Amino acid sequence: MYIYKLGNIADKKAALKALGVESGGVGIMAKKMELLYFFIKDLKTPAANILKQDALSIGAELAVPGGVILCEKPTYDCILIGTRKHMELLSRKELAQPFGLKTVAMELKRFLAVKKYPTQIMGVINANNDSFFEGSRFVEEDAIDQIRKMMIDGAQLIDIGAVSSRPGADEVSEAAELERIRPICDMIKEQKLYEKATFSIDSYTPSVIEYALKSGFAFINDITGAKDESVIKLAVEYNAKLCIMHMHGTPQTMQKDPQYNDVIVEVSQFFEERIAKCEALGLSRENIILDVGIGFGKTLEHNLALIKNMAHFKVSGCEVLVGASRKSMIDKIIATPTKERLPGTLAIHMKAVENGASIVRCHDVAEHRQALAVLKALA
Repeated sequence: MYIYKLGNIADKKAALKALGVESGGVGIMAKKMELLYFFIKDLKTPAANILKQDALSIGAELAVPGGVILCEKPTYDCILIGTRKHMELLSRKELAQPFGLKTVAMELKRFLAVKKYPTQIMGVINANNDSFFEGSRFVEEDAIDQIRKMMIDGAQLIDIGAVSSRPGADEVSEAAELERIRPICDMIKEQKLYEKATFSIDSYTPSVIEYALKSGFAFINDITGAKDESVIKLAVEYNAKLCIMHMHGTPQTMQKDPQYNDVIVEVSQFFEERIAKCEALGLSRENIILDVGIGFGKTLEHNLALIKNMAHFKVSGCEVLVGASRKSMIDKIIATPTKERLPGTLAIHMKAVENGASIVRCHDVAEHRQALAVLKALA
């Protein structure tokens, strides 16, 4: 006999089937193999004591600060720990409990029902001369050549913008933005490239967005997070997907000492408000993508927290996009010039995919295709 510790098993049902487990037991055992953690902020003290006992009674756990049992404070932050099976039990059990535990139960149900989306690569084309990474800048015919290369390399989506959103970037007029993007849009339409990949317009200017949508684009990447209702209405009119990004401030101000009480909570609340706004105007959640905005008004600590907890944002039912390609957070971890940040980019993006991101926005398509293929083989 020999025993060894197993690493993470991504497809638990497949592993059990390969072992020869009876079909009826596969689903039951798979739920017991997945350990989940939930951070509960400001849980009422009586609720914490009830949830603690209910968790312990089924073999789960609620980590609480000292003082909870004595009700020294009205609320506490807690961490709920247990298997998927435990969480299913608690999501039913707490429905009958007071002090806000019904809300806890309903949130657990939402997390347990999260849909899984296939991973897609989004290539980046910048039709301007001041984007932070020089290697992403292409205009007219050169842009079309790069688009064709990205499609061959494995990009299912291609994001094209004509205005830099780097920290401190200069503002660009609507006319100048349209002038930069028009030749590329025209060639995509003429050559029917939209039949081979999904094209995304990286803009928040309605006239530019509409020109792209009329040219065969089917995806809007809005760094202002659907602030302008006109953008949402265009997505509805053209049945396009809309990516809502979170940004603290504007590109000109976003990195001037950004602060949050809790970045996960505040970004989540922002998304909830914007999703509600989109739905009220007729855009379904299936057509909404969320981008936490790595580097857009965040410190290194904020960025790391968002990547580590990216699975949380899937609870909305929307796809999650990650875009950390060659960004300065890598330089803050280990001093590295922009042109040498591909290894750091791959590490961030692979972790983000493991944590729930399904769209990876990047400059280096072929390298990401390889890394994702290896990651899938290791799952």
